[in-house]
Amino acid sequence: MKTTFFSLVFLLLTCSAFSQTDKHMKDLDPAFVHNVYFWLKNPDSEDDQKIFEKALKKFLKKSKYAKTLYIGKAPKATRDVVDDSFTYALIVSFKSAKAQEKYQEEKPHLVFIEEASELWNKVIVYDSQGIKL
Repeated sequence: MKTTFFSLVFLLLTCSAFSQTDKHMKDLDPAFVHNVYFWLKNPDSEDDQKIFEKALKKFLKKSKYAKTLYIGKAPKATRDVVDDSFTYALIVSFKSAKAQEKYQEEKPHLVFIEEASELWNKVIVYDSQGIKL
């Protein structure tokens, strides 16, 4: 749980630091947050990065359910608690767990997996549901 919290904080800070455009960044919906980490088989391959990013961007533009659309790359870690071993991070928020379930089965998501899954050797997902502050 502690790792998930730090991962979410890290990604949110990274998000603000790299400032994706308003067109792509929508308000984070705390109802359901989906954090996905990808480890590419060939993380230094510019061709693989281009193919992966193109497939991911196409998918996110077509998703009916995803709200926050954030794609990031791991910066070099400066502290022991920061995991910089992944190649890409994805943060997507949803209005509900049910919306996230629909996202898992929607065609753009399935096409993305078909187009890009051969590029990665590991994926880890951390899902969380918000609590009232």
